Amino acid sequence: QLDLVESGGDSVQPGGSLRLSCGAAKGNISSKTCIGWFRQALGKEREGVAVTYSGGLSTRYADSVKGRFTMSQDNAKNMVYLQMNSLKPEDTGMYFCAAGIDVYCYTLRRASFGSFGRGTQVTVSS
Repeated sequence: QLDLVESGGDSVQPGGSLRLSCGAAKGNISSKTCIGWFRQALGKEREGVAVTYSGGLSTRYADSVKGRFTMSQDNAKNMVYLQMNSLKPEDTGMYFCAAGIDVYCYTLRRASFGSFGRGTQVTVSS
């Protein structure tokens, strides 16, 4: 069981950048098949944004963030990061990290993840 804690959320203008961090207060990130980033806008369902798997050697992104977001995993520090560039208003939402719970987690489907953290708020607005 991982106890994940997100940080780094803030309010930025469109076109700006943010780097989110996710650390495990308990447990080892490297022991999980996948670690994913999800986001949830007000009134909308939680959606997958990015996932690392194969010990952090592989990544997969939602089409909406490809080319703008980069996820990385540092097993030595027990951390994952989400670098977000060229932010858009539609990127606004609460961002969560989570651990994969089955072999399909690399697809970023919501049902394949558990141990969600409490989230960190990202607001993109002029």
